[in-house]
Amino acid sequence: MNARRWTAALLATATTVVLAGCAAGGDEQRCVTRDGFLECAPDQRGAAPKVSGELLDGSSYDVARDRGTVVVINFWGSWCNPCRAEADDLENTYQATKAAGVTFVGINVTDSRDKAKAFEKTYKVTYPSLFDPPGRTALDFEIAPNAIPATIVLDREGRVAALRRGAVIQEALQPVVERIAAEDAR
Repeated sequence: MNARRWTAALLATATTVVLAGCAAGGDEQRCVTRDGFLECAPDQRGAAPKVSGELLDGSSYDVARDRGTVVVINFWGSWCNPCRAEADDLENTYQATKAAGVTFVGINVTDSRDKAKAFEKTYKVTYPSLFDPPGRTALDFEIAPNAIPATIVLDREGRVAALRRGAVIQEALQPVVERIAAEDAR
């Protein structure tokens, strides 16, 4: 097996747990990989774990308040080079899609609050980020806190619709977000 196929197989296997709905009933054909994202059809999506906690600014957040919107969750750390590389792409996608009922939330892991705030200021991140130094939320999604970045897109019902492990670029992320935002709420 060549390296590209092996990597794709590993990615598909690793993401099946997070996208548990895709594996339900063995109907994995309903999930496709596009531009590095694993996307599942609406009837194949599983519920996301709870996403709540303290934001970097000290206020609280609960993803349940964003039900009815598409939520893009990005796991990041100030120490993570790929996280720095994708910061502009995430912010640009957020700005381009927020009028379509899309919101973004970052989840900062394995960091100090000061370093996380400095990262947001340096990279001009305008969406909020949960402060989760032990990486509990990442672990709930079965993402190792030291294996970031990772981006998850929740549909309007709070189900995991798409996942990418690794850095994103706007040209790949924005079409995924737009497709999910265009779906009718079910």
